[in-house]
Amino acid sequence: MKREPVFIYSTAYTDYHFNADHPFNQQRVVMTKELLEAEGRLFDHQIVTPRLAKEDELALVHDPRYIEAVKQAGNGQLQQEEAWQFGLGTEDTPMFSGMHEAASLLVGGTLTAIDSVLNNRAPQALNLGGGLHHGFKRKASGFCIYNDAAVAIKYIREHYGLRVLYVDTDAHHGDGVQSFFYHDPEVCTLSIHETGRYLFPGTGSTSERGVKNGYGYTFNLPVDAFTEDESFISLYESAFKEVAEYFQPDIIITQNGADAHCYDPLTHLCSTTKTFEVIPRLAKEIAEQYCGGKWIGLGGGGYDIWRVVPRVWGQLWSVMMTGDILTGPLPAEWKGKWERMSPVSLPDNWQDEAGIYKPIPRKQEITEKNRLTLNQCLQYCRNKQQYNNS
Repeated sequence: MKREPVFIYSTAYTDYHFNADHPFNQQRVVMTKELLEAEGRLFDHQIVTPRLAKEDELALVHDPRYIEAVKQAGNGQLQQEEAWQFGLGTEDTPMFSGMHEAASLLVGGTLTAIDSVLNNRAPQALNLGGGLHHGFKRKASGFCIYNDAAVAIKYIREHYGLRVLYVDTDAHHGDGVQSFFYHDPEVCTLSIHETGRYLFPGTGSTSERGVKNGYGYTFNLPVDAFTEDESFISLYESAFKEVAEYFQPDIIITQNGADAHCYDPLTHLCSTTKTFEVIPRLAKEIAEQYCGGKWIGLGGGGYDIWRVVPRVWGQLWSVMMTGDILTGPLPAEWKGKWERMSPVSLPDNWQDEAGIYKPIPRKQEITEKNRLTLNQCLQYCRNKQQYNNS
């Protein structure tokens, strides 16, 4: 029987909900699932229910005192003064009832994806509920309580002993994941994000390369504000290919934030659906080249949940499952249902129309600046490869 990718999903993903006005809204996962089902690209036998992450699994990267604080916050027992010490009760990460259980399910979904692939039940797996890359050892940050990607990478290292390449294309720097593996030569992180000069968390410069034995295994590619498809795609392809050749991974994990799109309300990049069609196709290609196809996809940012996220994440699953992107009109039944709830008019097609944003007058300057940044990002691995070949 042919193995197929699995789609990790639970209706309980929407329990990870800060408040009605918060930009992080897991309804986008529901919308993506229903869009794929309406398109005939997702079937019941491909859907796998996530498990809750155990506390000892969370403690692979998170301080037990922090885990206890999250539990207390979710039970209404954590005082505001103490909550702030752990990054809880802030505007970004408000406290809400049951937050420990809701966050543990997102982590458990990523662990379910890992075990599905590494126990040979599936060639690839997708957990759109995951990708919370800003969580730190003892602090919540940037809408992220527990860092599912970091837990998963540590889980892989301890249970399977594989070398992990983590690639993050969220518009925000993957600072939390980087922090956990900054010293580890068996984990390579590549983050392609909007420059921190204008955007949270303000980190992710090309000079951040790792420390001690991990030096040379952290790669950051901060692109300029208003970067468009052509430049983003060119940099992404060059960086991913060169880093994979340099690191020779056993498994690839990608974080697939949808917030580099020009419609996103929290960022300043100008990608369209073109970029998000290339991102998964290259991930699949490189996973097949180096890892026997072993690829775990996660969600991440993405705050235009109506026009952008379902289409972008739908393409991610379509490429993972078939190798092809979806084209043509969106299913009428799906659009009809969600149009009634949407504050904006939904697109008609899988692809963006031309001219959805005003022309960028600094396009050539931005492109050249990004190319210089790419060279700085890859300088170390290029020099090392030349040395090894000499």
